[in-house]
Amino acid sequence: MTNSSSRFIALTGLLTAATGLLLAATSPATAEPWDQKETRLRVYWHDVLSGNNATAVTVAEGPLTNTSATQFGKVIVIDDALTLEPNLTTSKIIGHAEGIYVSAGKDTLSLMMAMNFVFIDGPYNGSSIAIFGPNFAERKVREMSVIGGTGVFRFARGYVEIMTWSNTVDTTVQYDIFVRHDD
Repeated sequence: MTNSSSRFIALTGLLTAATGLLLAATSPATAEPWDQKETRLRVYWHDVLSGNNATAVTVAEGPLTNTSATQFGKVIVIDDALTLEPNLTTSKIIGHAEGIYVSAGKDTLSLMMAMNFVFIDGPYNGSSIAIFGPNFAERKVREMSVIGGTGVFRFARGYVEIMTWSNTVDTTVQYDIFVRHDD
């Protein structure tokens, strides 16, 4: 065998090995997925703006807020009750929605919401779900993202579908939660 042919064979072998390594590095992982559980639950969110027991407080307003039909620029901090039934006075409180929402739509009523549903009773006691996204309030059914969680809901991801039940000064909203999380 000549020097050039043995170099050719060695180079071919090296290229074959390199191609195999490259393919192995770019192939999708074949490991088993994490065991994840899917949980679906319904809670009612009670935003109380009136009276001495308000659970939602305005902390900032923009220069256009008072003249805007959508209250553009208003920032509200919340600690709203979560219940299993739509009536706040007769249903047991199982948690609180803690966070903020901002009137972010200049021409349409759209709220940017960032909140944690912190459970204080029942099977999810001590756990929380982080919810973030736009709430297009003029739509009958809206959707926001579940971006995380703690406790039972560690590594949570999913979404919520929301629908307003009553909308006076105080508002009740139904949250249907669809979340995948560690088992």
